[in-house]
Amino acid sequence: MAQTQTQIPVTVLTGYLGSGKTTLLNRILTEDHGKRYAVIVNEFGEIGIDNDLIVESDEEIYEMNNGCICCTVRGDLIRTVEGLMRRPGRFDAILVETTGLADPAPVAQTFFMDDDVRSKTKLDAVVALVDAKHLPLRLKDSKEAEDQIAFADVVVLNKTDLVTEDELRDVEAAVRAINPSAKIHKTERSGVALNEVLDRGAFDLSRALDNDPHFLDAHDHDHDHECGPDCDHDHDHGHHHHHGVSPIHDVGVTSISLRGGEMDPKKFFPWLEKTTQMDGPNILRLKGIIALKDDPDRYVVQGVHMILEGDHQRAWKDDERHESRLVFIGRELDGERLKRTFEACQA
Repeated sequence: MAQTQTQIPVTVLTGYLGSGKTTLLNRILTEDHGKRYAVIVNEFGEIGIDNDLIVESDEEIYEMNNGCICCTVRGDLIRTVEGLMRRPGRFDAILVETTGLADPAPVAQTFFMDDDVRSKTKLDAVVALVDAKHLPLRLKDSKEAEDQIAFADVVVLNKTDLVTEDELRDVEAAVRAINPSAKIHKTERSGVALNEVLDRGAFDLSRALDNDPHFLDAHDHDHDHECGPDCDHDHDHGHHHHHGVSPIHDVGVTSISLRGGEMDPKKFFPWLEKTTQMDGPNILRLKGIIALKDDPDRYVVQGVHMILEGDHQRAWKDDERHESRLVFIGRELDGERLKRTFEACQA
């Protein structure tokens, strides 16, 4: 427990050029928010920071008037982070900006997995900025745009003033189809409150579940989602195979939600291991709450590609049904096979 007190939260910011990342970063580096942020960017020039805001600089690190600092990834992210952590006085949080094309997975994996980095930092959230006007086009011609959304814990749907209400609804449906569990903020000019994107604990599944118990219920999550007459959700069993289909999104990345009862740990863990080894490259994110037979605690599991992590979260409450829920977000996943083999692990 003591460890988490000293770990600095890290936010990974993704999004295409033009999605409003620069605006958001500049706000963090210039606004009078009373916090000290360290911003790690791929290319310093890309951000377009006004030189008047920079106080002093050695070749790596630039200090801002409001106490925030900015530095570039030189070579390797781990070395950059370690360099930052050696600075006296430290800071409240780190923000890592990936270039427009970058896949956020390797960046997230660094903070999720590298022991050295993990002892000092914790991955707080992957935030994707999306340009509401250009997303439909991006999804048609780019796998990265889709991956950024699939990977995100928080999606900032920006430039909403440039689209009609109908277009905005379609864009939001497209985001939901790819990633049912991300929190969506609709903004103009990246005008999202900084506390909505920084220090959210959204990557930390245990914390996300405590903040929002419906976090993994793919169709309960969207509270204003009404099932119409042609809804294909199978309400009777609480099972559904969620293939996101939206007017602007040809299904590439899908989310598959599985539900079951108590699991036999001797079957479930080998199955999960095997599934992630087999489908790993196609699994972008995996999140689940598992009820294990004869275990009084909820078991929370999450993964990034083939990397898995699981932990007991807390005891089941008296009014909670002991059920297992697992969400896979990825490409070319065989939903029928996953459902069948997952159910076979039940005690």
